[in-house]
Amino acid sequence: MTDWLPLESFACQAYPDRAIMADDAGCNHAALRRRIDHWRRAFAGVDGGDVALYFDDVYEFSAALYGAWHAGKRVYLCSDNLPATVQRLCSRVQALAGDFVAGEGLRVITAADEMDAVDAAPRLPLDPIATRLVVFTSGSTGEPAAIEKQLRQLSAEVQALQQALGAGLDAAVVHATVSHQHIYGLLFRVLWPLAAGRPLGARVFFPEDMVAALSQRDCVLVASPAHLKRLPAQLPWHSVHGRLKAVFSSGGVLPADAAGEAARFLGVPVHEIFGSSETGGVAWRCWDRGQPDWQPLPGVQWRSREGVLEVCSPHLPSADWWTCQDRVEAAGQGFRLVGRVDRIVKIEERRVSLSALEQQLQAHPQVSEARVFALRGPRTSLAAVVVAHDGHGGALPAAARRALIASLATHLSSSHDAVTRPRHWRLLDALPLNAQGKLSEAALEALFRPQQPAPQWRARGEQQADLSLWLDPALAVFDGHFPQVAILPGVAQLHWAIHFGRQAFALPPRFLRLEALKFQRVAHAGDTVQLHLEYQPARQSLGFRYVSEHGPHASGRVVFAEHG
Repeated sequence: MTDWLPLESFACQAYPDRAIMADDAGCNHAALRRRIDHWRRAFAGVDGGDVALYFDDVYEFSAALYGAWHAGKRVYLCSDNLPATVQRLCSRVQALAGDFVAGEGLRVITAADEMDAVDAAPRLPLDPIATRLVVFTSGSTGEPAAIEKQLRQLSAEVQALQQALGAGLDAAVVHATVSHQHIYGLLFRVLWPLAAGRPLGARVFFPEDMVAALSQRDCVLVASPAHLKRLPAQLPWHSVHGRLKAVFSSGGVLPADAAGEAARFLGVPVHEIFGSSETGGVAWRCWDRGQPDWQPLPGVQWRSREGVLEVCSPHLPSADWWTCQDRVEAAGQGFRLVGRVDRIVKIEERRVSLSALEQQLQAHPQVSEARVFALRGPRTSLAAVVVAHDGHGGALPAAARRALIASLATHLSSSHDAVTRPRHWRLLDALPLNAQGKLSEAALEALFRPQQPAPQWRARGEQQADLSLWLDPALAVFDGHFPQVAILPGVAQLHWAIHFGRQAFALPPRFLRLEALKFQRVAHAGDTVQLHLEYQPARQSLGFRYVSEHGPHASGRVVFAEHG
């Protein structure tokens, strides 16, 4: 590695003149080192050893992360800045830093902007054992689990990534669809680029932004399967060919057909990384041929014990072997994944393999993806969530929906009787993955008791968005409203406008007031309504309008503020 700075020495020896941000020459390594000093001074005034970070801005995040470490703090990495997340942190940390709202129960730290507020104490390399980071898993049951990592684990992992995957990347700009607030994004979008001296680019969430960013100069794309599976064919992808040097994907398994389509659009094969928050990176594969096998990352040892994957690596907290929840079989110099461990449930005292059901459903010609799980209640039964091959399962008319479900049940009948087949079904355009590209059981269960409809986005821009919402009669908002004829409550329409507005735009955090609110026509269960959103940044207002084939239903404006 000709260009390489160990993570523990980064703030002491950073490349002085090399750019940190691709679109701002002033944001170089020397400026970042000064900003780290600002944050170090700010965190030094915190009583206690634990702080939590959440920044949309990757430059400020990088400075705060190293500033906290150099102040001797253990850093908690938040996946979001929602009130429930802050509430969970109250018993763990003494302060917050970043895009948090003051008054949420914890002190919010800010860094001084003036250089005379910074002391001139020399920086020493970080202790690779004492310097700690706490990340959270997505949690298979929906409840996140905290995992502590030493800096030596993170450092070993980025060096393994550079050794296995860094050839030819040089000074390529690192663009990402994923957030640096999760371990995958942190490694690939922050720590690895900083150590290798690569500039950081903007987060490119929408495909149109992706094309514009990737076509400017030599670059790398850090993505998730959720994005790579949904690249629109009509965009001018040819403009990124030759510019894009590598594409990385992690957070979930990338289907073979999606890998092939992504390579065709982007001009380079996808490099997929397998691992977890607990194990760190384990293996990688390149989709440049057929169905590639997984190759262990440098320094990672693996073995199969009774068909279950075990790993030993410097990315783990100890030198002990770690038992994963994956079944594997040896293949060439690596391995293949062949399902998850212990996905056996009992239905009416009958043992049922959820993996076997999923595999059989995915063999159906109209199915792209399927997930089956046990839906708990007075009587446990099986539920299936299915993504159709044409990508329009969620928009099927009722008759076509019933016909497809009947076809799937018949398809399963050759090997499963009525008791061991799913009784509840949902047909979707896509699985409900979280920001990490993970699918939790809680998210699956919510589909069978949803609080809001699954959106079908028609258009998204900087200030306008349009989406279609099917008012599923199973939505919880219809309970008791009213028993004779279910209608959509007005408060739900307000909540959905804000909820989907926050998905489409960077809205200010605080609700201020409502303006020009009108309810013109009731919407009934089973209707499909169109929601038009318009954000005016100068006024900090979100306009919304619900319409359907029956006419206008509701409209108004929601005004926000940065602070209460």
